[in-house]
Amino acid sequence: MKLGTPLSASATRVMLLGCGELGKEVIIALQRLGCEVIGVDRYANAPGMQVAHRSHVITMTDGAALRALIEWERPHFVVPEIEAIATASLLDIEREGLATVIPSARAAHLTMNREGIRRLAAEELGLPTSPYRFADSLAELQVAIDSGIGYPCVIKPVMSSSGKGQSLVRTPAEVAAAWDYSQAGGRVGAGRVIVEGFIDFDYEITQLTVRAAQDGKPDDISTHFCAPIGHVQVNGDYVESWQPMAMSALALDRSRAIAKAVTDNLGGRGLFGVELFVKGDQVWFSEVSPRPHDTGLVTLATQRLSEFELHARAILGLPVDTALRRPGASAVIYGGMEASGIAFEGIDAALKVPESELRLFGKPEAFVKRRMGVAVAGAADTNEARARAKLAAARVRPVAG
Repeated sequence: MKLGTPLSASATRVMLLGCGELGKEVIIALQRLGCEVIGVDRYANAPGMQVAHRSHVITMTDGAALRALIEWERPHFVVPEIEAIATASLLDIEREGLATVIPSARAAHLTMNREGIRRLAAEELGLPTSPYRFADSLAELQVAIDSGIGYPCVIKPVMSSSGKGQSLVRTPAEVAAAWDYSQAGGRVGAGRVIVEGFIDFDYEITQLTVRAAQDGKPDDISTHFCAPIGHVQVNGDYVESWQPMAMSALALDRSRAIAKAVTDNLGGRGLFGVELFVKGDQVWFSEVSPRPHDTGLVTLATQRLSEFELHARAILGLPVDTALRRPGASAVIYGGMEASGIAFEGIDAALKVPESELRLFGKPEAFVKRRMGVAVAGAADTNEARARAKLAAARVRPVAG
């Protein structure tokens, strides 16, 4: 693998489709390896655009616009960092050899829609999952619940992220409101939902899984696992995470077997975030993202190579190392208001917390519950790391600019 010089004829060009906080870290990792990076998003001045060599604003669900941009820029690699992309166009682009899609166009296409990945995991691979049905209307949703799913249940748009449109429904009186919320929270507006039977799990984990080339041979792929990440979610959106998560050896083995089965089937190379439910030694597949995972922000404090550096190396066919350096944790910093160009106070106090770091994402517009930054911290154990990360995050105060 040769890596060229950015902005020259020898450049190795990588296009990121999605320039949020995770994409920003991937761009930084790629630039450290000498890549020329093109950022793409649906709005101007997204976090990743602020560090890319250049950027474009397009509607990424518009297949013709996406293809035209790829033909214009001629990247060697196209890296989807969000779900809301015209993945059918990526299938064509990959098939025609215009660019290598990471981890693969098929992986991006299947995981854009919860229906595709759930049917793959449960029906094709036979992996343990929660019981589920799909519905296209409130009436169909009610039938799905009454005919087998039962209460409590979880209702999600088949196309959404970060918990948007997701509800835990405990009684029949809550179904209509959950349906309305799902229709408002989907990535492409109103549409199909998945209703899942509730699993009485002890905890959730993210098993970061890396498919990387061996000895520089792009077709010789090996699978690597990071230490499991525990996390807390509120309404489907992560608020804190820690690594490593304490779990039995059998549960860890089962988690990694499920993660490998799913990622082997999706193929390609890169980092995947596989979400799993765990109760004792039992493990159920939940979801998979073919890209760095928000809960994996903790790896900025814990691993020799963060999930972003691992993804960058895997994209380029370089060696990876998933070694854990020290226990750590992350905690989210919210916007706390609806405003543009906010500022932050308390940075000095936050960074006085031992072994703490901050990532302020640079999002141009804040919302009350929009992630605007994250605190990460290391410690001798995860309990202390969690306390440090939460303290550092609490000391950061968003204020009007």
